[in-house]
Amino acid sequence: MTLKKFKLYFSDKLSEIYPQTEIDSFFFILIEELLGLQRIDTVLKPDFIIENEILNNLKNIISRLKKEEPIQYILGKTAFYGLPFLVDKNTLIPRPETEELVEWILKEIQELRIKIQKESLSILDIGTGTGCIPISLAKNLKNITISAIDVSSNALKIAKQNASLNNVTIDFFELDILQTENLNKLSVLAQSKTHSNNKYDIIVSNPPYVRELEKVEIKNNVLNNEPHLALFVDNENPLIFYKKIADLAKKHLTKNGLLFFEINQYLSSETVTMLKEKEFTNIELKKDLFSNDRMIQARLI
Repeated sequence: MTLKKFKLYFSDKLSEIYPQTEIDSFFFILIEELLGLQRIDTVLKPDFIIENEILNNLKNIISRLKKEEPIQYILGKTAFYGLPFLVDKNTLIPRPETEELVEWILKEIQELRIKIQKESLSILDIGTGTGCIPISLAKNLKNITISAIDVSSNALKIAKQNASLNNVTIDFFELDILQTENLNKLSVLAQSKTHSNNKYDIIVSNPPYVRELEKVEIKNNVLNNEPHLALFVDNENPLIFYKKIADLAKKHLTKNGLLFFEINQYLSSETVTMLKEKEFTNIELKKDLFSNDRMIQARLI
């Protein structure tokens, strides 16, 4: 089949499920990944012949897309902050909003170094998933020691692979923070590694924050594929992770240290109030590229 005919075939098979813009996005991702072709090649090389073996693979991918399986899981990888990341069904697919959180932290680092008069900083990421936050920070910062926690051993396997893939050093720990009263254990586990202190200059987290009642807003490709453990919280106590992490941050942030959260847009005022009640200061709420309340920064004096 020629490239031109396949493009028409591809659109026809997916048109009842996805908008054309998304279909085009899938198409260009796949021809680059499987054929080594660029978007312009659909114009320059319309008669390019797709060999049967690759064509069968593409048709299999179409079948999986029709079941609304995320293309990132189909390919086993994605990009985040300009870096390659492996993904599977044990990890959330990194979102553009989280890239904005990384960007915000990077902008605050220099000011923090001046304020606390330290060149070398330590960072802890709680609920790391693919490791996209700490790995992106490690690739863009010098004189940084970074640790990361997740409750899922399967997610940590992927995160460790991603750290290796991106040639950065991260200390990864399997830990259920809801069952953790302090982070002293990390100091013991890290004795032979790069971080042997239980204090951090920055703690960051993108924890589960979607309430069960909000499932009706979630698209099927997310709801039926991505790990619910990393997505959902009970309606009755939706800030359970934020409260716990804030308590841990009070014990383990250095003086003037910073706490960063990605948050539920519908619970921004409640999250700010909770941080105030826990005596954090300089609380700043930031919107994402879709104009939703999405990130919070707070300082521990």
